[in-house]
Amino acid sequence: MNARDSKSLRTAPLETPSDLKSNAVRDIAGALNMLLADAFALYMKTKNFHWHVSGPHFRDYHLLLDEQAAQIYAATDDMAERARKIGGTTLRSIGHIARLQRIKDNDAEFVTPLDMLAELRQDNQQMVTSLREVHDLCDEHGDVATASLIENWIDETERRVWFLFETTRAGESARGA
Repeated sequence: MNARDSKSLRTAPLETPSDLKSNAVRDIAGALNMLLADAFALYMKTKNFHWHVSGPHFRDYHLLLDEQAAQIYAATDDMAERARKIGGTTLRSIGHIARLQRIKDNDAEFVTPLDMLAELRQDNQQMVTSLREVHDLCDEHGDVATASLIENWIDETERRVWFLFETTRAGESARGA
């Protein structure tokens, strides 16, 4: 291979071949990038709360949030790689994430543990809604592989919502008091 051939390989567009129509690639990759930006925002907020949680349930909340953050982070690579597999591109920077994220940051100096868990529950519920919308988009375009991945992400996210809900719910002893 000569230098000219090498240069053309480096400057070739990132268009992975796909049997999906170009509008499907654009729409699905764009939606995946928004999910990915939300996942990074949710990951960071979950780690923020993991690092700053305090109080009598510190250990339980600290471990719960670490487990949930790891699960969220684990999904990010699959989201980005799915966008690439279908012929799209994906996020390139923190700034790109900031432009696309819909889950709001929390930069407060102090948040009570129950407020942390309630906020994360709402954010995860928002993520479920977004995931369902992208699943519908995949169905419209016949992208069963992306839809299948999203079904797993919905299940994982609903589990996080459930755990956060149950963790903040008043127990039976509190009702009788």
